[in-house]
Amino acid sequence: MSDPNAQDPNDPNPAQQPPQQPYQPTAPVAAAPLTEAEDRQWASFAHLGGILGFLPSLIIWLIFKDRGRLTAVEAKEALNFQITLVIGYVAINILSVFLAAVTFGIGAILSLLIFVLWILGVVFSILGFTQAKDGQHYRYPYALRLVK
Repeated sequence: MSDPNAQDPNDPNPAQQPPQQPYQPTAPVAAAPLTEAEDRQWASFAHLGGILGFLPSLIIWLIFKDRGRLTAVEAKEALNFQITLVIGYVAINILSVFLAAVTFGIGAILSLLIFVLWILGVVFSILGFTQAKDGQHYRYPYALRLVK
């Protein structure tokens, strides 16, 4: 076997090497736009993912917002609703802990509202899913529009 780094003994200029081209990374390629069916699919998944929390709609919005118009609008709408639910969960927890401490545990009954809020989130997420899969826009009745 020959050493690839060994110099040729017949080379008249052994110290000179041809100039190496500097490494140039390739430019990122823009992702292909979604087809109409894919756009409806991802838009509906953004709503349905709300059953699991805000992460599915956040991930779908971040990945597909530039690739499909319906997905961008619906994922942002679903994300805003899920953020509103998280704010509601935190507010109910803080209020129920405070009232439970002040009323010696009676205020803990307020924590049952978390279950009611979760049920509302599931129902509205399914409604959004059914609308988006048909290519229609769905606007949640109660949502803070934090993501513009």
